[in-house]
Amino acid sequence: MAAGNKQYGIIAEYDTPADAMHAAEAVRDQGYRRWDVYTPFPVHGMDAAMGLKNSKVGWFAFCGGVTGYTTGMLMIWILNAIDYPIIIGGKPMFSPFFAFPVSYECTILLTAFFTLGGMAFLNRLPKLHNPLLKNRTFCQGATHDKFIVVIETSDPRYSSVDTRDLLADTECSHIEYI
Repeated sequence: MAAGNKQYGIIAEYDTPADAMHAAEAVRDQGYRRWDVYTPFPVHGMDAAMGLKNSKVGWFAFCGGVTGYTTGMLMIWILNAIDYPIIIGGKPMFSPFFAFPVSYECTILLTAFFTLGGMAFLNRLPKLHNPLLKNRTFCQGATHDKFIVVIETSDPRYSSVDTRDLLADTECSHIEYI
């Protein structure tokens, strides 16, 4: 690492999904919070090994759907029953039957916006720079045939020596500071 560059974290490379999963369990058991596992394909059981909970994005989608449906119904009610009431053939000023198509479209639109916004918020986006993308080990390994565990220096439990020893005990094939 060149002088003057701030250290981002430590990277460990594994050859098999089972090795990466055991490493994830070890890192999770030690109480690290700012770390991730990168694999070239989805590994069944990795979420449990990392101790991840269910995603909260579904709640953002639900709130967007409820907001969209309510907005559509209120919009049609306000426009037809209050702002511009026209009595045609004895029909009511508002009926959920004719307001449904507008509410349905508003539900879909706001669900999509809330889902994308919630996902960006939970993923701390936009993140315009990630030092991992300049690391040769990461770029060539994680996208092809290696399994990578990265622990960030911003983790409260991070210690240069202790974290390296933990990863070395997990039988990794390569350890490197980023």
